[in-house]
Order: sequence, then structure tokens, then C-alpha cells
Amino acid sequence: MNLRKNILTALLLAIGFIMHQVVPGTLGSMKFDIMLAFIFIAIIINKDFKSVLLTALLGGLITALTTTFPGGQIPNIIDKLLSCLFVYGLIRVFDRFKFNQISVAVIAFLGTIVSGTVFLGSASLIAGLPAPFTALFVAIVIPTSITNIFVTVIIYNAVKASLRATRSSFIENI
Repeated sequence: MNLRKNILTALLLAIGFIMHQVVPGTLGSMKFDIMLAFIFIAIIINKDFKSVLLTALLGGLITALTTTFPGGQIPNIIDKLLSCLFVYGLIRVFDRFKFNQISVAVIAFLGTIVSGTVFLGSASLIAGLPAPFTALFVAIVIPTSITNIFVTVIIYNAVKASLRATRSSFIENI
């Protein structure tokens, strides 16, 4: 595990924490999970499995601390672990090709859909949902997925530019 990559991951999670904290709750006290964009970029940077698990666990704990959804702490941890494993698999598939904005956008969209679905499913089993699953999926998960496409691509480009400017040795990997 590379120290520079770990520091960058910690910074991304800290920025994601701030973004997750300031996003207000909407329908059923659910928030748009912008933290996922930062988690996905951290996974793209740190592609080894141990780092993915650590990023997923930390991201899940941070979002559990800042959730406005009643009883959403455990579903947040579950959804981050499963969605990060899914994204890790997607990254392994896209690793055969050079990463570009389209592959990052696809990862962000599909990863957010998986995250939202797992969150709603586990929350319905653990704490119950304040509205029907379909309504929450359409009103929260789909708009969050579309938003995360743009947020993730912007963050990806910013991180890539900053790594290029500092001439980091792992720029060719992202």
C-alpha cells in the first residue's frame, strides 16, 4: 500500500464527509449520497483489495455518522461494503482499457444504483422505509446516480490533473 495513495484516499474521504454533512435530507429523510463519488475515486486510485475494503468500511462509518435516515446507520455500512465490492469488480473489468471519463461515469452511475438499492433493501428489513421502495428509488436513487456521474467525473479530472502536476508515479494507473 502506497502512502501517497492512502493520504489521497483520506483526503477524498474527508472532503466526502463534508459534502455528505452539508447535503440536506429530502424525501423520507434520505440524503443524496455524494460521498459515493469520493469513495469511487479513492477506489480507482487504490485498486488493491485491502484498500477497497478499508475505504468501504471508513466510508460506511462516516456516512452512518452523518445520516438523517432513522435507523440508517447499519444500512449505510452494508451498502458501502457491497457497492464498493461491486465497483472493485467493475474497475477490474475496465482495467483492461485505459480509464477515461466515460468509464468513470459508468462506474459512478452503476455503483450508485447498487448502493441505493442495497441501502433501501437493507433499511426496509432493519428499520422500515418511510415511503414505498419504488418511490424512494425514483425520487432519491436515480437522481443521485445522475448527480454522481457529474460529481465523480469532475473529481476524477481534478485528481488526475493534480497528480499530473505533481508528477506522481501512479498517474498512469488512473
